[in-house]
Amino acid sequence: MTNPHSALPNRPQPEPSKVLNVGVSMLTLVPGGMGGSETYARELTRQLAASRTVKATCYVNDGARGFSEGTDEIVVPGLTGGSSTIQRLITLAKGIIKRKSILGLMRPMDVFHVPFTVPLPKPAKEAPFVQTLLDVQHLDLPELFGLADKLYRKIFYEKTARDADAIITISDFAKTSIVNHLGIDPAKIFTAHLGVNAEEFIPNLGQRGNFIMYPARGWKHKNHATLFEAMKLLAVSNPELRLVLTGGALDTLTDVPDNVEVRGLVPLPELRELYRTAACMVFPSLYEGFGLPPLEAMASGCPVASSTAGSLPEIVGEAAVLFDPEDPEAIASAIRTAISRTEELQTLGLQQVQKFTWERCAEVHEQAYRYAFNLRTRNSSTA
Repeated sequence: MTNPHSALPNRPQPEPSKVLNVGVSMLTLVPGGMGGSETYARELTRQLAASRTVKATCYVNDGARGFSEGTDEIVVPGLTGGSSTIQRLITLAKGIIKRKSILGLMRPMDVFHVPFTVPLPKPAKEAPFVQTLLDVQHLDLPELFGLADKLYRKIFYEKTARDADAIITISDFAKTSIVNHLGIDPAKIFTAHLGVNAEEFIPNLGQRGNFIMYPARGWKHKNHATLFEAMKLLAVSNPELRLVLTGGALDTLTDVPDNVEVRGLVPLPELRELYRTAACMVFPSLYEGFGLPPLEAMASGCPVASSTAGSLPEIVGEAAVLFDPEDPEAIASAIRTAISRTEELQTLGLQQVQKFTWERCAEVHEQAYRYAFNLRTRNSSTA
C-alpha cells in the first residue's frame, strides 16, 4: 500500500526539526461503547507516545480517565460523554457552555486533533485543526438514519470537515465518499488504514470447529437478516454447520433460525478463541468504512467470506472469498467455498494482515498534522 500523498505536488514541506505539540481532544469518548473507533483512538495514543516528531497531550472526560496510555493526559471535569444522540447533544451543550474554561485548561498546541470527529471544544481560531472522519455513511445510506442523526452529522461531521485544515479517514473508499459528497479537496484528506496487532492473535492452522462466526453489533447495516436467509439454505446443504453471533444489541434481532446461536457480548479471550476455532468467519455487512474483524480473523488463521460492500474489498484483498451481501445464495456459496479453501486462505490471510499496522496508521497521522501546521504557517506568512 502506497501513500497517495507522497506524489502530490505543491504540498507544504515538513520541517523535520520541529516537534509538533498536538492536542488530542477525546471529550466525547465513552469507554467500552464506541467499538472500532475506540480501538483506533487507543492504539493511536500508544503510537503517539513513542513518536519522536509529535508530543501529544490527550484531553478526556471524567469517565475516560486513564484511557490515554503512555501520553500526557488531562481530565476535563464536568463532562461524561454519551453514546445516544441525546447524550451526545447534552455533552456538546456542556462543552459549548464551558468552551472558554476548557480551552484555558489546554496547553499551547501546534495542532488540534479530534479522533472522534466532533470538535469539542471548538478549537481556537488560530489552531491548525485536524478532524478524523471515519465515513459518511449517513450520506451513502441515508435510509438507515433518522432526522435527528442526519441533522447532527450535517452540523458536526460535514461542516467540521469543510472547516478542517486536514482530514484523516480510514480507507480510500471513505476518502472517495467524502470527496464525492462534500466536495472537499482530496489533497487535504489522508488515508490512514487501521492496524492489527498480529502478535496478539495466535493463528490456528490445525483442526477447526464445525461452525461459522459473525462478530457485529445488531445494527441494520450489519445485514443479519440476509445472513439468516443464507443460514436457512445451509441448513439444507450443510445441516451440521451452525452460526455463532457475537456483539452488542443482538437482542433486537428477529426470526433467528435454529442453526444460529446468539451469544451477544463476550469477553475478549472468548472472541479470540472463536476466531481460532471457527471453520469460517462470514462478514455480510452492507457498509464498512474499514472493517477490522476480517483482519483479526485472518490473524487467527480463520478463513474469511466477505461482503463486497464499502471498503471491504480494499481491506481483504485476495485473501477472502467475496460475495454480494444482498444475495443469500451467494453468501451460502461463499461460506462453503471459504471452508473448502481453508489452507490457501490461511496463507493469504496471514500475508494480508502484515499490510496493516498501527505504526503505519500513526505515520499518516503525523503527515496530516505536519500538513495542517505547515499550511497554516504558509498562509499566515503570505497574508
